[in-house]
Amino acid sequence: MPVQDLTPTPDAAARNGAVESSVAEDEAWVWAQIKAEARRDAESEPALASYLYSTIISHSSLSRSLSFHLGNKLCSSTLLSTLLYDLFLHTLSSSDLLSSTVADLRAARERDPACTSYSHCLLNYKGFLSIQAHRVAHNLWTQNRKPLALALQSRIADVFAVDIHPGAKIGKGVLLDHATGVVIGETAVVGNNVSILHHVTLGGTGKVGGDRHPKIGDGVLLGAGATVLGNIKVGAGAKVGAGSLVLIDVPPWTTAVGNPAKLVGGKEQPKVHEDVPGESMDHTSFISLWSDYVI
Repeated sequence: MPVQDLTPTPDAAARNGAVESSVAEDEAWVWAQIKAEARRDAESEPALASYLYSTIISHSSLSRSLSFHLGNKLCSSTLLSTLLYDLFLHTLSSSDLLSSTVADLRAARERDPACTSYSHCLLNYKGFLSIQAHRVAHNLWTQNRKPLALALQSRIADVFAVDIHPGAKIGKGVLLDHATGVVIGETAVVGNNVSILHHVTLGGTGKVGGDRHPKIGDGVLLGAGATVLGNIKVGAGAKVGAGSLVLIDVPPWTTAVGNPAKLVGGKEQPKVHEDVPGESMDHTSFISLWSDYVI
């Protein structure tokens, strides 16, 4: 049997190079913003100068700063910060995960009016930090390093009050707003540009194993306290109202609200991304449609 030639074609190599270059440029711009913000804050608030220097200003890249910060946040007497730093840096330096980190930073800065700067998100947003730590745990899980992945999950839950199983798959541009009490099960999948509020559960329906958790499409908005149970699909651009219990599939561009949830306000895909629920963070537009669109 002839050996397959796996050498990238010139066009494929050029595309890969362009993608890597774009990721590097985006990361460089965001990192420059973060360092400038940290220097400004250090000057205006001297009490934070040492903290800002050690976590941001002294580092040469976003991945090093983030790895240092996560290592110190998640370390314990038996799980050393130096070990975690090396683990995080090795994983988060890859271009795929770095692009996800930058997209998550942008998501918080652009969607949350309480997020005053990129550096504020990097240092203080436990939703952002828990997702980045989860990406490392998920990488360990896929490498069959499950004991370490589960140990890291436990520390993330202890420190950030966010419990994401390392087997769960999470896209980029994801915002965990406030984040406290978020639970995401082992076989859950969360798409790109999704926004999830506090106390959201993506869980199973019992003790049955296998593929048993929700699949959340791109651009979905999950309101505070929403519970989605079972191997069901929440389609792209859908919205789940606060406090809702969802046990059925939610079609794309539809709102689910209530306990148990009913489907409300189906509509066509919007023409501009600002109307995508996961990006617009519009929680209440379904109310006026209740009487007209109950399915």
